[in-house]
Order: sequence, then C-alpha cells, then structure tokens
Amino acid sequence: MHTAITGISSMATRRVLAELAQTWQARGGAVLALESVGGVDAARRVQAGEAFDAVFLASDAIDQLIASGHAVAGSKVDLVLSRTAVAVLAGTEPPDIGTEAALRDAVLAAPSIGYSTGPSGVALQKLFQAWGVAEQLQPRLVQACPGVPVGQLVADGEVALGFQQLSELIHVPGITIVGPLPDAVAIDTIFSGAVVAGSAQAQAVQQLLAFMASEAAAAAKHQQGMAPAAVPATL
Repeated sequence: MHTAITGISSMATRRVLAELAQTWQARGGAVLALESVGGVDAARRVQAGEAFDAVFLASDAIDQLIASGHAVAGSKVDLVLSRTAVAVLAGTEPPDIGTEAALRDAVLAAPSIGYSTGPSGVALQKLFQAWGVAEQLQPRLVQACPGVPVGQLVADGEVALGFQQLSELIHVPGITIVGPLPDAVAIDTIFSGAVVAGSAQAQAVQQLLAFMASEAAAAAKHQQGMAPAAVPATL
C-alpha cells in the first residue's frame, strides 16, 4: 500500500494533474492528494514551510523555490506547455487577433480587459508596457482574484476581453475562445513539478513526475488544452 503523495499546484494545471494522477494510481502508483490554488499562494505556502511532497508551478517559480531551498535541487521536471488565449462573451463578435497589430487594436478597442494573477497575467502587463499603452489601459484592466478563472469574468459580463491560459478557458461556459495569441507575442508557459524540501516521499514523487512527463501522459495534456513540455519520454 503506497503512502499518499501530498501536492500543491496552481489552478492552471489542476485538471490535467488530476487526470494524470488517476491514471498513475490505476497503474499501481501512489495516490496524489492535490490542492490547487492561485500560483502566488501556492509558492508562498511552500516557502512558509507547509508540509507537501510535491509542488507544481510555472517553471520559473519552481526555479525560485529550488534557489531558496524550498524544493529539491535536481528534482524539477518540465511537464506541460500552456498557451495564453483570448476569450469574449458568447454571442459577441470576436475581434481579429491574427497578428500583433490586430491584437493591439483589439486591446485598445476593448472597454475592459481581464487578466490573471499568474504568469500569463504578468507577461500580459509586460506586453502592454512594450506596446507603450500600459498607462492608457490601466483604468480598464481587471485582475481576477486568485483562483477565479478570467473566463468567469468574461461570462459574467465583467470584462469584454479576457486573457488566460487556454487550459483554464476551455472549461468555462458562456464564452467564446477567439484563439491563442499570435506567434509574435505568444505568451507560453512551461509548468513543472518538483519535490518539496523535507519530503519523505521523494522517490515516489520522482516516479510520478517521470510518468507525467512520459509519452503515456501526452493525450491527456492535449485534451486539457496543453501540450507536452518537450518530446515526451517513453515510460
């Protein structure tokens, strides 16, 4: 009988991790008891010393946890690539976002813009700064509370244009996904997993991460609007 692995993740990966964990358990692996919260909160709780075996966050956030000694050096495994997409309220005319110029025009025309507290939201603000429109847009920006999908703000009519990980948007009713950002300004995030420092389940976590990075996990990632972070290994 395996001891359950306790884990914490950001909201963006909760569905794919849950599906992969169920498959892993069915193959005889340990149960993953996963808690999913806002990415900032997840990192803060690991840094505060909460007892988890595994942490799943954006790659750079995992790097920071390793650098601070809160995650085990050498244990990081890149798992999924997640693209940022744009959504509007269902039934409304979707804007053209096929090029950087078209996306910029759509943003400038939108009466309100929703974004997340996660890595996609941070990158989006940097894009607005690079365009030189951050100050102009500031009164129209609405940041979703941690754990609240931006798509929900769109569905509720609180924002006209929503930006978030595609994996988060595809499960929200009442919205139309316009598509991912154009390649020139794509906001792609690698999500990784690592062993939390002090875990007594390090070996079991590494086995789970190896499965989650394997070819056997690829289909579930695509189904959840994501892709393998790299060419998947064969388990």
